Amino acid sequence: MTKELLRQAVVKLAAGILLMAALLFLPAGTLQWPEGRRLMIVLFVPMVLAGCVMMRFAPELLRRRLNAKEEQTEQKGVILGSGVMFIAGFVLAGLGVRFHWHMMPAWASMLGTVTFLLAYAMFGEVLRENEYLSRTVEVQEGQKVVDTGLYGIVRHPMYSATVILFLSMPLILRSLPCLLVFCVYPLLLIRRIRNEEEVLERGLAGYIDYKKRVRYRLIPFVW
Repeated sequence: MTKELLRQAVVKLAAGILLMAALLFLPAGTLQWPEGRRLMIVLFVPMVLAGCVMMRFAPELLRRRLNAKEEQTEQKGVILGSGVMFIAGFVLAGLGVRFHWHMMPAWASMLGTVTFLLAYAMFGEVLRENEYLSRTVEVQEGQKVVDTGLYGIVRHPMYSATVILFLSMPLILRSLPCLLVFCVYPLLLIRRIRNEEEVLERGLAGYIDYKKRVRYRLIPFVW
């Protein structure tokens, strides 16, 4: 079973690397793009490390995340929108390199890299705090409300981390068009979170009381 899990993880990782490289470097028309290579490194190296940790200490969590399939109709539209956003943003960033469009200053890439890594650490902490985390909207058997750590600050800290992750990617690439496209992501999340909370209210005991204790969904003092 562990070998099969490892095989699935390796196949999905390889597919992700190839897809990301195609979206970035084919439109750019060159591999000599330092910011593109930097994004590949900061994205996939921590991903490999996180996968190894989950393989060792939380194989069920890794299995759920690898085999996730969204059942909520509402969420399928959000996933499609996110996919279009990623494709459009990365292709525009690559085209900006090819056609020498104006790029953000070099310090933006360094700022984006540091921010991305900090957000990745936040994402890892959320995974540590909540063993029921899934890539799909669902209530799992035996699931309980988690209200400690980051979950005591906002109700969806995983999504908070992804907002920071995704908005730092265009900074790493120094691409303003990519950043403008990725600004759609928080709007997509609002739709996803509202639907997810409806599912949790119906199926997860104690979630309504948790909502009363933790007021903010995504950003403290904002929403």
